[in-house]
Amino acid sequence: MIVVQERKGYLIAKRLMDIIGTLMGIILFSLVMILVAILIKLEDPRGKVLFKQARIGKSGKLFQIYKFRSMSADAEEKLEELLPVNEASGAIFKIRNDPRVTKVGKWIRRMSIDELPQIWNVLKGDMSLVGPRPPLPREVKEYSEFDKQRLLVTPGCTGLWQISGRGRLEFEEMLALDLKYIQKRSITTDIGIIVKTFGLLFKGY
Repeated sequence: MIVVQERKGYLIAKRLMDIIGTLMGIILFSLVMILVAILIKLEDPRGKVLFKQARIGKSGKLFQIYKFRSMSADAEEKLEELLPVNEASGAIFKIRNDPRVTKVGKWIRRMSIDELPQIWNVLKGDMSLVGPRPPLPREVKEYSEFDKQRLLVTPGCTGLWQISGRGRLEFEEMLALDLKYIQKRSITTDIGIIVKTFGLLFKGY
């Protein structure tokens, strides 16, 4: 089991970086977000542009995460039907060619544009720019006490496993990378992860 040292200087610097980074993101990506919202509405006028979902944050705190809707409006209801064909091991759900994903959704997911609304989660303090991805409540129910170490810090929009294989990794590999980040996190590490994330985004993952 790991012990998290709450270094005050690092936490203050990290929060400042989160606020400055998200404000810059709003300015830089505002036109992209408007365009995506229009495309989502054009494809499915009856569906909502934003998708809210319950996630588990630091110390098990429940919060609502924001995303651009990339799936059909009834995606959550259809999930139960798809659980038996889950292609991932451990406490995550993953399936190739998910039939719930819309045409616009495939595009914005490939570029991770669907996650841009999470800048509001960062501004609110529920998330940070860098950290372990926040899991779903049903996933946390399957966590062992060892797995729950992922919840020791504020979750992030991107992290070490996103730049180390993303969807190709199994849960155990993701967990190992998250715990490695938690032990070695620093402003230098966070900046390096952000830079590498943008590099991968421009390559389309």
